[in-house]
Amino acid sequence: MRKPPSLKRPLIIYPLIFHLATLMVSFAILLAVAIRIDSGGPYADEQIIPVIARAIVRQDDGQLAVRMTPELEELRATSPDLWFVSEDDAGRSVAFGQVPPQYSSLIGNLSDLSYAQLRDRQAPYDLAAVIRREDGAAGPLTILAHGKLNELNFIVLMASNIVILPIFLLLALTSLIVTPWIVRRSLAGVSRIAQEAEQIDTDRRGRRLSEEHVPTEIAPLVRAVNEALQRLDEGYEQQRRFIASAAHELRTPIAILSVKVDSAEHAATRSLGADVQRLATLAEQLLDIQRLDNDMKTDELDLAELVRRVVGDLAPLLIASDRTIEVRIDDRLPCHGDAAALERVVTNLVQNAIEHGGRHVTVRVIGAAFEVEDDGPGIPPEERERVFEPFHRLRPRSTGSGLGLNLVRQVIERHGGRVSLFDAAGGGTIVRVDLTAG
Repeated sequence: MRKPPSLKRPLIIYPLIFHLATLMVSFAILLAVAIRIDSGGPYADEQIIPVIARAIVRQDDGQLAVRMTPELEELRATSPDLWFVSEDDAGRSVAFGQVPPQYSSLIGNLSDLSYAQLRDRQAPYDLAAVIRREDGAAGPLTILAHGKLNELNFIVLMASNIVILPIFLLLALTSLIVTPWIVRRSLAGVSRIAQEAEQIDTDRRGRRLSEEHVPTEIAPLVRAVNEALQRLDEGYEQQRRFIASAAHELRTPIAILSVKVDSAEHAATRSLGADVQRLATLAEQLLDIQRLDNDMKTDELDLAELVRRVVGDLAPLLIASDRTIEVRIDDRLPCHGDAAALERVVTNLVQNAIEHGGRHVTVRVIGAAFEVEDDGPGIPPEERERVFEPFHRLRPRSTGSGLGLNLVRQVIERHGGRVSLFDAAGGGTIVRVDLTAG
């Protein structure tokens, strides 16, 4: 399954790439304009100034002298035409290499300058030089030097990178820290409506997602979801009313048909009584499903007495069909629920146990739970979840509506409980219903 797209890339990575490109172009343009890119030609490398300053020493008489350091030796090897003049604030100076006569007038006055880039008009640019103030072993010095030449494009590129890098790192750090916080704060309403959406199910209809805390860009989506929920609620209500009306309308003709079948003279007609009873049961179960939405009442009840009452009503029918049933009270705890709905649960479970071939049924009360155990053929593990689906039958047979266990699960879930299926020790099935003690 493809991973859902994240907002991290479009909100953090892409803006950072755009910032870097913008900074590089902007600083290149600004630096090019600042050093008059239209003048053309190479410039003397300013990196030679610190090397020269470290090579200047002061003698005992106060004069300046050049000491051939490894750095200066390496510099002269890479720039054979290296020359420079170094001068202190007292006007004492020392020269190295062949200083062009054009700069002789500056000697003795260099201390009045601090920075300059000088360049002649034509190649090979032997007069290109740089003037910089630098502190060295001999104290503050003003150095006029010529050495390695750099093209302007390279200077602009290096300067741009040097300036851009810390700014970009600051922007990256800010984006990585601030942007997620901004996104979380801006989309806090989305997390809230996600929690609201998790609470929507068939038992909690009529809920809508709040639009007031979501960004304007997401509001149309929330509005569309709310409209879809409205349509679903309306469709559900129409379906519910139709089923309820149909079930009510079926009760009268089914009752008339039952009377006529029971009073019929022919045995073949009277044998239809089981089918008529099946229709009556189906109609009542459809009405039970509709009553779950409207008639649920929560009262404190005695589960043991409720079970005894239901079993007492069903016992004559079971005895007449050569079945047996017993009630065992292992423990008693008060619980809350709709007594009428829970009576229908016990009735459905007992009838379901009989319909699946059980000859003996045991109803056991254990605190706020009860079990219905039969000695029938049992339910295969792969079918234990599907038997709760409406109209699902474990095996073809002439009785049963396929709604009994589905109705049981709906009632118990509305009570905040659960229904579980287990294998009985001697064969058969145990249906356990856990309610909330109270």
